[in-house]
Amino acid sequence: MALYCIGDIQGCDDAFERLLQTVDFSASRDTLYVLGDLVNRGPKSAEVLRRCMRAGDSMRALLGNHDLHLLAAAQGLRRQSKRDTLAQVLEAADREALLHWLRQQPLARLHTNAHGEDLLMVHAGVLPQWDLQDCLALSTQVQAVLQSADFARFLQHMYGNLPDRWSADLQGDDRLRCIVNAFTRLRFCSADGIMDFDSVESAAQAPAGLMPWFDVPGRATAGVPIAFGHWSTLGHVNRPDLMAMDTGCVWGGCLSMMRIGEHLHERELIQLQCPQAQVPGAKA
Repeated sequence: MALYCIGDIQGCDDAFERLLQTVDFSASRDTLYVLGDLVNRGPKSAEVLRRCMRAGDSMRALLGNHDLHLLAAAQGLRRQSKRDTLAQVLEAADREALLHWLRQQPLARLHTNAHGEDLLMVHAGVLPQWDLQDCLALSTQVQAVLQSADFARFLQHMYGNLPDRWSADLQGDDRLRCIVNAFTRLRFCSADGIMDFDSVESAAQAPAGLMPWFDVPGRATAGVPIAFGHWSTLGHVNRPDLMAMDTGCVWGGCLSMMRIGEHLHERELIQLQCPQAQVPGAKA
C-alpha cells in the first residue's frame, strides 16, 4: 500500500500512464493525490479525467486554475486561447460526466497518516494568515458553491485580481475570488500577504518587496508540510515542510511523482521525461 502525489499533468495522459506503470500503481492498493491542473495545454485532457474517474477514491484530485478555466469555458464564460486544448473535453460524448466529476473536486485536501502526521495539498499556494483548519474550511466554501445550482453564476464572477489580500470580513464573490486566487494562482506575495499575479519567475528572481508564499515569515501553516504544483519555473523542491511538484511536463520537462513512506519525511522522487506539447513563451 503506497501513497503518492503528482504534479501538474495538464492533459499529458501518455506520460501519466507510463509513470503509473513505472511505479506499478494499483487502484485497489495505492492512493494518489493529483495536485491540480489535470487538463489543458497537453493533447489528452479527457483521457486524464477518465483515468482519474475510473480509479475512484484511489486517485484524489484537487482543482487548479486550468481545471477552473475548463469549467468556465464549458459555460461559455471564457474564451479559449491558441494554447488551450480543451476542445477534446468540450466535444466529448461524455462531456457532462467529465465536467460533473471535476466540479466535485476541492481546492485543498488533507492526508493524515497512521502516525497522525498531516500533509496539506493545494494547487498553488496558501496565504500566510491561514492555518490548516482555515485552508480546509475555505476550500469547502468554494466547493459547496461549485456543487450548487449557482455554480455558473459563480464562475462568471470568479475572475479578477481583486481583492488581492485576505480579510475574514470579505463576503460573497469577493471572498470566494480571493480564496480561489490564493489556492490556484499564488506564487509571490508581500510579507503581509498581498498577492502578486504578474510574476512567474523562479523563487530566486522574486520582484522587489515580494517573496515566495512559502517563505513569508510567521506563515500560519509553517508547521504543516504542504505539497503543491502550479509553479513550473520554480522546479522541484523537497524540504521537510514543502514539496513543489510541477516540473513542466507540458513544456518538455518531467512529470514528477513523490512516493511517501510510512512517515512523511520518507520520500522518493520518481520522474519521467515528457515530450514537449507546448513551447514556453509562445504567444497565447
